[in-house]
Amino acid sequence: MTKDQKNQEIAELVDMLSNSSVFYLTNTESLNAESTSALRRECFKNNVQMRVVKNTLLKKALERIEGKDFSPLFPALKGNTAVMTAEVANVPARLIKEFRKKHEKPAFKAAFIQEDCYVGENLLDTLVAIKSKEELLGDIVALLQSPAKNVISALQGSAGQKIAGLVKALEER
Repeated sequence: MTKDQKNQEIAELVDMLSNSSVFYLTNTESLNAESTSALRRECFKNNVQMRVVKNTLLKKALERIEGKDFSPLFPALKGNTAVMTAEVANVPARLIKEFRKKHEKPAFKAAFIQEDCYVGENLLDTLVAIKSKEELLGDIVALLQSPAKNVISALQGSAGQKIAGLVKALEER
């Protein structure tokens, strides 16, 4: 790879990573062609972009991105590295976990999510449990609707008949 090609690759990585608030570093080493193709298909289905990169070029790209500290990720830059970018924080973690039910890899190395670095295989379950913005909004809406639903169901049920009876009795007095 010539120096110009390396600089081009670094520039592309800087552009890709600076425009993404979520990226995962994985090890796809020892996946055969069939498994790699299946992984790439799953990534495509889940709107995750996967790119195999050279560790030195990735490190240089991370160092060039201003305003963010990626230094906790540097120890994970060993061996084969693939970068997975996504818009939803837990999608790559779920994809990795689901894919590993049938295959040995990809191994989780590290992740950068919303200004935080997660390094180590032991954090994969934590990342799977992270809720997306849509899931959190759904939970909030459900919590807000719950008291209103309880009042409505009470008014429609046998308690509602009792309340109507009480109101009628009060009107008569």
